[in-house]
Order: sequence, then structure tokens, then C-alpha cells
Amino acid sequence: MKLLGSNTSPYVRKARLVLLEKSIPHEYVIDPPQEPGSLVLHVNPLGRIPALILDDGFCVFDSTVIAEYVDSLSDSQILIPRDDAIARLRVKRWESLADGIMDSAIVVRNESIRPAEQQNPEIFELHNTAIGKALEYASQLLGTQIWCEGDAITLADLALVSALLYLDLRQAERDWRGSHKNLLIWFERVSARRSVIVSRES
Repeated sequence: MKLLGSNTSPYVRKARLVLLEKSIPHEYVIDPPQEPGSLVLHVNPLGRIPALILDDGFCVFDSTVIAEYVDSLSDSQILIPRDDAIARLRVKRWESLADGIMDSAIVVRNESIRPAEQQNPEIFELHNTAIGKALEYASQLLGTQIWCEGDAITLADLALVSALLYLDLRQAERDWRGSHKNLLIWFERVSARRSVIVSRES
């Protein structure tokens, strides 16, 4: 299978991390939709990344759907609980929280690259406030736990680390490490995993 994406997309990183954690053979292809001749525009009607092309040509799009599909391919390192509805709900809620951070951070990024005279201060305030509240919530929810949920890594951890890495990329001035020491301890542990290291190198 082939994953189409870009190195700056937090959603692509989340999908890659799931593939890497599950040790699913795949080819990662950098293919930003805005580039002329992008394959994404031909396989995903929404023209968005990530897009996962299966061996038979079937295309799976949206990082949430890709994560669900990839996790179902093997029982090694189950990332989304299958037999416990509440445990599954809790992991998926973490994913939604992390995705919300990504969503708002991307809105802020897009607004920041508009001409200064066209930028809307209310958009910055709304979404930066949302990010701050989400980080505070994540910090409180995590507490002193080793993993976001349960006693092993799950999609919750992969989604949250993707969100924090995107904040480092686009909002380097945001001192989430200083504000949330427990997130920093957790982040350093997760970032040391081979999957995260590989995703940051290419």
C-alpha cells in the first residue's frame, strides 16, 4: 500500500505513526495536493492528505478512517480497543481532542500567512484559546499516567504526539512544555519510539 502525504501535515503524521507502530509494509510518498500533477487529486475527491492507496487501487482517506483500517489489519499492538466499548470511547476521545488541536493550529497558521491587513484578530484569539484549553485538559487528563489510556501505547498517544509536534513546527513560541511538565515527560517518552523518530526523519 502507499500513503500519500506531506511532512508538515499532523494528520499525515498520525496515519504514518499507526502504520509504523503496526509494522505494516507501505510506501510513503510525499505528494502535497497543491503541487502540479499531485496524485492525491486523482484518488481522493476531496483533494486532501493523507490518502492511503491499497494494493488493489482502493483509496482510503481521512486520518481517522485510515487509523481504524490499519489497526484492524493485525492483532499486534492493538491501538484502538476492540472488546471494551468504554476503553475504545476513551481512546477515540483523545484522538478527537488531539485532532481539535491540529484543526485550530492549522486555522491559525493559515490566517497568519494572509496579508497583515486581511488578518482577523478574532480568529487568532478564538483558536489559540481553544488550543490552550485543550492542552490544559490533556494535561489534567493525563496526570501521572505513562500512556494516555491503559497500560500500553494507543492511538490516543499517537494522535497527541502528532498534535504537539505540529505545535512545535507552527507555534514554536507556545511554551506548552513549561506550562505542562507532565505532558513534557510523556512527550519525551513517546518521541523516543522508533515510529516517531522515523516520522521526523523523513
